[in-house]
Amino acid sequence: MVRNYESLHDPNAEYTMRDLSAETMECDGTRGEGRDVEITDVQTTMVDGNFPWTLVRIYTDAGVVGTGEAYWGAGVPELIERMKPFVVGENPLDIDRLYEHLIQKMSGEGSIEGVTVTAISGIEVALHDLAGKILNVPAYQLLGGKYRDEVRVYCDCHAGEEADPESNADEAERVVEELGYDALKFDLDVPSGHEKDRANRHLRNPEIQHKVDIVEAVTERVGDRADVAFDCHWTFSAGSAKRLASALEEYDIWWLEDPVPPENHDVQKNVTHSTTTPIAAGENVYRKHGQRRLIEEQAVDLIAPDMPKTGGMRETRKIADMADTYYIPVAMHNVSSPVATMASAHVGAAIPNSLAVEYHSYQLGWWEDLVEEDVIEDGHIEIPEKPGLGVTLDMDVVEENMVEGETLFDEA
Repeated sequence: MVRNYESLHDPNAEYTMRDLSAETMECDGTRGEGRDVEITDVQTTMVDGNFPWTLVRIYTDAGVVGTGEAYWGAGVPELIERMKPFVVGENPLDIDRLYEHLIQKMSGEGSIEGVTVTAISGIEVALHDLAGKILNVPAYQLLGGKYRDEVRVYCDCHAGEEADPESNADEAERVVEELGYDALKFDLDVPSGHEKDRANRHLRNPEIQHKVDIVEAVTERVGDRADVAFDCHWTFSAGSAKRLASALEEYDIWWLEDPVPPENHDVQKNVTHSTTTPIAAGENVYRKHGQRRLIEEQAVDLIAPDMPKTGGMRETRKIADMADTYYIPVAMHNVSSPVATMASAHVGAAIPNSLAVEYHSYQLGWWEDLVEEDVIEDGHIEIPEKPGLGVTLDMDVVEENMVEGETLFDEA
């Protein structure tokens, strides 16, 4: 059965006091100079990469098309289809208003956080690509201009034997020497062989020592040739996280990421304040409102929003500005295709406190083939001066790697 998500009935969306459509806001006047453009369609195609990436395309009556990407996951294409009536007929240059319009229209369907915000993020990224092409400027210019010509990339690494300290150290050395990265990340939430109960989040001393051994092996092997972060994926209890962070204080760690679950900000703050080991979090927190307490309560040493998940490019810029008032750097989490990776790089170019953007697909041989341009060179992304995001989909590669049963969206 084929469902028409576009026509779903929702009284909250059909009538809201805060309707931000151009018609209601009376901002549909003539603009001139090629800026009188209307959105005619929104389409998605899901690509089966190392994550199921949802690519988004926005079409206009001017023949100009914008391409974006939402964070991976089931339900995103259906939500984007649901939102299509709210943007068709709108001028794509009003990015901020359209973002808030979708947040309001989708409030009954959970636009505080989660997959609904992710779907809105994909549209927002495509709007930046589209607006840049209409105005003939790169996307970073829409965010206020740039601080840097290139953005540093940190490579999320995976060894063949992820629980073996020396295997991790070998991979770290290979990625530095052969692939040219000077910024790396490894996982610490890997089985040690000492676990007694995987459910209670508690780390026994032998488990902590195992994680210390991984950190010691990797950091000593690369020395000052690379910065190295370590990810815990929200796995540990507060007490265990504090003991682990304390045990790692003597090592040269870039940051320890997500040592505790993301729901309780008080615990996150307590862990961060208990140690001199730098703590990062933020990828599982949505919009500037969700990131606010992490920043204002200085519950992180680094903030790590995932741009196509947390609300899009402008929302990430707003998070970065808020973080900058507390002198907190931004290390963007990223598991995307080249499309959202480049969009994150544009944000990284436009904010003063950008530290790096993650790259999570170095073991996927065709990742960069998805677009016609080179993206990562020597561990950095050079910010393109072409209009919009500056990347062009290779439609043959997209079609070849679509999720089973997926339909290819229309050519530009």
